[in-house]
Amino acid sequence: MKAKAPRKGVSRETPSSISAETDIAPLEENAITEDARAIFGGARTSSHVRLPPHPPGLRVGIFGGSFNPPHEGHRAASLLALRRLHLDCVWWLVSPGNPLKDKAELAPLAARMRAAQKLANHPRIRISGIEAAIGTTYSFETIAWLKRRCPGVHFVWIMGADNLAGLHRWKRWRDLISLVPIAVIDRPGSTLKSMSSRGGAALAPYRLNESAASRLATAPPPAFAFLHGPRSSLSSTALRARAAS
Repeated sequence: MKAKAPRKGVSRETPSSISAETDIAPLEENAITEDARAIFGGARTSSHVRLPPHPPGLRVGIFGGSFNPPHEGHRAASLLALRRLHLDCVWWLVSPGNPLKDKAELAPLAARMRAAQKLANHPRIRISGIEAAIGTTYSFETIAWLKRRCPGVHFVWIMGADNLAGLHRWKRWRDLISLVPIAVIDRPGSTLKSMSSRGGAALAPYRLNESAASRLATAPPPAFAFLHGPRSSLSSTALRARAAS
């Protein structure tokens, strides 16, 4: 990777672990998978399949996950990101399934999307099942597709600090952080663990001061901000366990 002039608020250190190139496999932009046809009843015009409006210059937070089930912590993190990053909107990308999690307890995608829509209840939080529609499995693939499909849009990947602690288990995670700025939302018990993880160490040299977080959306990646605010201890895993008991 060619050395870049250090940005204000960003460390000068450049870790060699970041990939020099991102080999983006071509994906058919208008393809709909057979699974998606079943989920959406074959309706290509479904609002769940279409992307939300995305004019050039829009600042969009991408919050991906199983949302199994969605909870107030997801909403609180989205509202914090909207405010602190000066985003225009946040897209919840409800995944068909997490490759790192057991799908045995996974509710149907359509049901999770309906629950997400009901809980979000905010004009600047949009719910999408685009990953099922385009057939992407991994976050890197989804971001690569979105950047090609939405030129001029400023995307930010939003994740909880607990997910940053396990980022090194994601497929092509180094390429993901080279493609899109990352906003990490603090979570109880994960503040120190997340930053001492492999993912945290890789992102650390590109950390913006939290006071400069509003610049994250337009910062060239790699770029990273850690956002502190009211922390939610809610988790989908705990909610499923409670419902089953």
